[in-house]
Amino acid sequence: MVNENNISIATIWSIIETIPDPEIPVITLKDLGVIRDVKIDDDNNIEVIITPTYIGCPAVDMMSMQIMQELAEHGYKNTKVTKILSPAWTTDWLSEEGKKKLKAYGIAPPNQKQIVCTPDLFQQEEAVQCPRCDSYHTKMIARFGSTPCKALYQCNDCKEPFDYFKCH
Repeated sequence: MVNENNISIATIWSIIETIPDPEIPVITLKDLGVIRDVKIDDDNNIEVIITPTYIGCPAVDMMSMQIMQELAEHGYKNTKVTKILSPAWTTDWLSEEGKKKLKAYGIAPPNQKQIVCTPDLFQQEEAVQCPRCDSYHTKMIARFGSTPCKALYQCNDCKEPFDYFKCH
């Protein structure tokens, strides 16, 4: 049982940091960067702040439920999950470990953001590296992959289709 008078933010982080993303189970919500903050008020109520990967993310309710369930299993009942949309989630929040996990799972991690952004860049496809054979000889098949935050690509060398976690 938890001593409610000695709740620490570090303890709460240690409980929730291993929760897997519901759509990509090889990456944690912490690696994904959607868990933004943990707060504990004077009455020992716990609030976990999350930012979904995009405003219409269908997995955000599942993420909230997973966080609440994990904390409840550790004896923390006075919890809530707050979703914030500003600042908007960005692929810059993905951890380097998370990017490695995506690639090992067969999902191309997001490319670095372009330093110069012009309307011409939006007319071109990104050069996306195949997570299986590392070739850049790839093509986009569809702007949306298995989830809206990913695009579907195919490698022209190994012929394998793969998701690309879009940079945003």
